[in-house]
Order: sequence, then C-alpha cells, then structure tokens
Amino acid sequence: MNLSDKRLFLFDIDGTLAVGDELLPGARELLAEIERRGGTSLFITNNSTRSRSHYVKRFVEVFGLQTEERQFVTASYVTARTLCDRYGTQTIYAQGTQSFVEELRSFGLRIETELVDDPVCIVVGYDGELTYDKLCSTAELLQRTDVPFYGTNPDLRCPAPFGFIPDCGAICGMLTATTGKEPVYLGKPAARMAELCLEETGYNREQTLVVGDRLYTDIACGLAAGIDTCLLLTGEAGLDDLKTTRFQPDLVLDDPAALLAAL
Repeated sequence: MNLSDKRLFLFDIDGTLAVGDELLPGARELLAEIERRGGTSLFITNNSTRSRSHYVKRFVEVFGLQTEERQFVTASYVTARTLCDRYGTQTIYAQGTQSFVEELRSFGLRIETELVDDPVCIVVGYDGELTYDKLCSTAELLQRTDVPFYGTNPDLRCPAPFGFIPDCGAICGMLTATTGKEPVYLGKPAARMAELCLEETGYNREQTLVVGDRLYTDIACGLAAGIDTCLLLTGEAGLDDLKTTRFQPDLVLDDPAALLAAL
C-alpha cells in the first residue's frame, strides 16, 4: 500500500480523531494536510445519536473545524437510506434517542416510538436516553411479531473520558438475551457505509483508506468493501488484539500524528 496514492480518507471519529471533547494528537494537522493535498476526508461513525447537521455544528464549536454535512456518513444516515429503500412509508418501530428518531423522520420515514400493532420492522440505535420502559416495549414487539430486527451498529462499547460506556451492540445484546432475536446491523462493519462514500465522492477503492480504532467495525468495514485499512491505537483495539483477530489492518500506527508523518 502506497499512502501517497490515497485521496479519500474515511475516518472514524470517536476513539480515532477525538475522545470526548478533545482532538487526539495530530488530528487537526492531519485533516489540514489532506485538504492541502487536494484530498477528501469523510467521517464514518457508528454513533447513531446525532444528525449530520449536529456533527457540523459540533466540529466548529468543540474542535474549531469547518466541515460540511456531506462529509458525515453516520450509522443513522446509512440506516435511513436502507429503510427508505426497503420499506418506503410503512410504519417502523424505533428505539433510540430523539435525535436519532428525528433523523429517520427527516427522510420521510414513518417512525413510531410507542407500542404499535403492525410495524414492518424494528430498529434499535445507541440510546443515551434509554429507559427500562423502552427496553420492555421493544422486547414485547420482538416477541409479539416476526418482523425484521435491525441494529444501527454492533459496537459493544464506546469511549468515554473515564473509560467506556455501553454502545448499541450491548443494548441489542440485552434484547437478544431476552427474546432470542438477533439483529441485522446496518452500520460498520457492513460494507454499505464505505460503499456509500465511494458512490457520493466518485473515488475508487484504490484511492481510499479507512482509518479507525476498532478491528471488528472499522477495519472489518474496510475489508468487507475491499478498501485498505489503518488501525490507530488510540481507542478500543491494542496490539494484543492483533494476535487473535481475523480482521487484520494493512497499517498499524499509534495516533493521527503518526499517520500524518507517514503520508
């Protein structure tokens, strides 16, 4: 792999470019250098709690970085695109944050968050507003119906300043343990997220690099899409994990500063 050939960089955000409200070392300079060289940075995140417009605002207010909505390909965006293609305006039951629900509805989807008789499918996202009542309603629908069950992303945990907190995969795990129903995940590691980036930018696979901190989502997504990958040791995965995983990255570096130096 020749990094000088790369023009499209698909960055995970949490644990790769930033943790909480702090950019990781070299992240700002790396993004600036890619832009200076005429390249494109897109941000592919399995965080389904926030809309793309929220990320644009957050990048300016928290990180001081100017971005555009088109640069963010979120799990909620991929989920909305998939549900639109498959179900149109039929009734869908969703469990997630209010922001996640509003993002789905912005695509014209008919979303219900209370118990309904006949949803065409059930979709669950990361939910920082999770209540036991929500879990019980979703568990009831999963047992009362036989409709498709989707999760936005399989991540078990996401970084926090003090360590980690439960992510969508952990929430879905509770529902699976209760109901026996397994979700189909729509975000990373499914290839669709990376493929959407190629479709929307016009770059090919050889010009693209997926950069992330998780082997089973970020690196697996790149592998599934046939795109070169770079693991940064800034989040969940460590060197010991490389000894046992089947998701082997093409490149392993310490942090964004190390990737900048390697360009």
